[in-house]
Amino acid sequence: WSRYLEPRGDEQAVEAAEEWMIDLSKLLLGPRFASGAHSRLYHGIYQGKAVAVKVTRHPQGCDSATIGTTTLDKLFAREVSLLSRLRHPNVVQLVGAWKRPPVCCVVTEYLAGGSLKDFLRSNGGAALPLRMVVDMALDIARGIRYLHSQRVVHRDLKSANLILDDEFNVKITDFGVAALESECGDSVTSDVGTFRWMAPELVNGKAHSRKVDAYSFAIVLWELLTRQTPFQDMTPVQAAFAVVNKNARPEVPRDCPSLLSQLMQRCWSLDPHARPDFEQLVETLEQFQLSMER
Repeated sequence: WSRYLEPRGDEQAVEAAEEWMIDLSKLLLGPRFASGAHSRLYHGIYQGKAVAVKVTRHPQGCDSATIGTTTLDKLFAREVSLLSRLRHPNVVQLVGAWKRPPVCCVVTEYLAGGSLKDFLRSNGGAALPLRMVVDMALDIARGIRYLHSQRVVHRDLKSANLILDDEFNVKITDFGVAALESECGDSVTSDVGTFRWMAPELVNGKAHSRKVDAYSFAIVLWELLTRQTPFQDMTPVQAAFAVVNKNARPEVPRDCPSLLSQLMQRCWSLDPHARPDFEQLVETLEQFQLSMER
């Protein structure tokens, strides 16, 4: 991809966030550390600071003009536009962006702790201390509470989209399929979310609300408690089918505190209206955190 990353003076600005266009000559691209369906994540240095560089390009063999107009440009512009307006300790900070079809780059702050997913699957899989589980859950809940206060729905909350600093504080990242709440009333016609973490109404492609994030939060909380992959004995498609058609959910650990068990089960309720909002979730978790200190 290096041929796309050589500055040639024809960078295109995103209309909603022109001020976020970076000077590519000041970006030093390092090794890749993660990959997705159409994107790759690289270490980088921009103006002397460590950054993460998300590079997205058209799939090979596609009509780049069509894909660029209907998919890549739209997702890129939305992600930059949303990130540029967000400021919170538990949300990753945008550094800048750059685009020249068929490649787009989103540059964010880099956190040395890596993804929550990698952390949970490492270190032998021993159970996390309950205090750490609650602290991390609170970081995530506070971040989502802030997003919802800004009328933003993440729609792809999962451990791979949560990153850690060197003190195990958690930040929410990857806003590639996030949307304003006003945009969620229509049915979903494109790929949104990740099956193992996806609310039933999203799987069905139906109109949805901010409550899809509450469902995904419950699955992430289950991950924190178990350090396992949800529905690991199924393929992603099988997991989605079971959630929608059999009301399947991960098995709650036997040693799970009753308050967290109840919280998970409320959050992954089939009925979105039965799921708590994040103001309630933060308050409940803060009270539980205080009870642990007594």
